[in-house]
Amino acid sequence: MNIPYLDLKPQYKALEKQLEARVLEVLKSGQYILGKEAELCEKQMAQFTEAPYCLTAASGTDALLMALLAADVGPGDEVIVPAFTFYATAEVVALIGAKPVFVDVDEQTYNIQPQAIEESISAQTKAIMPVSLYGQVADMDEINALAEAKGLVVIEDAAQSFGAIYNGKKSCNLSSLACTSFFPAKPLGCFGDGGAIFCQSEEMKVRLEQIRNHGQESRYYHTRLGINGRLDALQCAILSVKLERYPWEVEQRQKVATFYNDRFSQIESLSQPLIKEGRDSVYAQYTLRVKNRGAFQKSLSERGVPTSIHYPKGLHQQPAMKAYAPKKPLKVTETICEQVISLPLYADMPEEHMNYVADQVVEVSRL
Repeated sequence: MNIPYLDLKPQYKALEKQLEARVLEVLKSGQYILGKEAELCEKQMAQFTEAPYCLTAASGTDALLMALLAADVGPGDEVIVPAFTFYATAEVVALIGAKPVFVDVDEQTYNIQPQAIEESISAQTKAIMPVSLYGQVADMDEINALAEAKGLVVIEDAAQSFGAIYNGKKSCNLSSLACTSFFPAKPLGCFGDGGAIFCQSEEMKVRLEQIRNHGQESRYYHTRLGINGRLDALQCAILSVKLERYPWEVEQRQKVATFYNDRFSQIESLSQPLIKEGRDSVYAQYTLRVKNRGAFQKSLSERGVPTSIHYPKGLHQQPAMKAYAPKKPLKVTETICEQVISLPLYADMPEEHMNYVADQVVEVSRL
């Protein structure tokens, strides 16, 4: 049996009529950038997260970039980021001339360590960008408290955690700014690149709207530097339709993860995801840790089970980030980079496939 790592076709089939009707409506409207589709999508996203304001963006990366610009982060500033995450988190910091300061992560949740953040704050620190990795929110209470005490901005990188719960509140409504991604493989994905920014004040919303549209305060009147960060109307319409099904999809993702957890609970060689009390996960990935990853991955591949590695190198180990690498090793990050491996998981995953993946993982782990 050959198992897909991710199959989005069943999702499309379930929403086919609604999606095609909305897309056709946009095509007939002649309004393809912003407009009523963006306004509706933003209203729905804000209601879903209970954040006061939402602005759609061309991608999750653009959302992060615009959030940093809105927070007036620039040359000479430092931004604290986790060393274990996707490259974009640090990339946008470096692109605006600021310095990404890499800190280590927790060895069980893989999210940034609050203590490591505190130890890394300097006179140049302007912002903290915690990533809610793999679908579980980072330690936002501790991070927000540190930021408040030091007068820092917190920008949650929620690219993998849209819809996750943290002490009764949702990811994207836990800090002054939050960004998410709607890349197709994300828990909530559109049919191309897309993202969103969430904020707490109307003043910040206006600032972000200007930055998203080349820094325009009014037509052809540019009061700040910005980018072309707009999300097209087609993607907004698609997201509006998909959001209606999304709570069910989150439940299904959690059911698959629970099934895996139950099957692997007695296997000592597998370290399962740890979800902290008061939180859940939307399981952007279901990620195990194994010490013999190369052999483990090869054996699963031979049995028709695809896997993925998120992420094989810490950000501080990336060639383009050499200038920002800390002098001391980040031991947790460097260890888990050699051990993490993600299994197939998606909302419409057939039970037959779940069973097959679990059976093969159990067998391979005992070799």
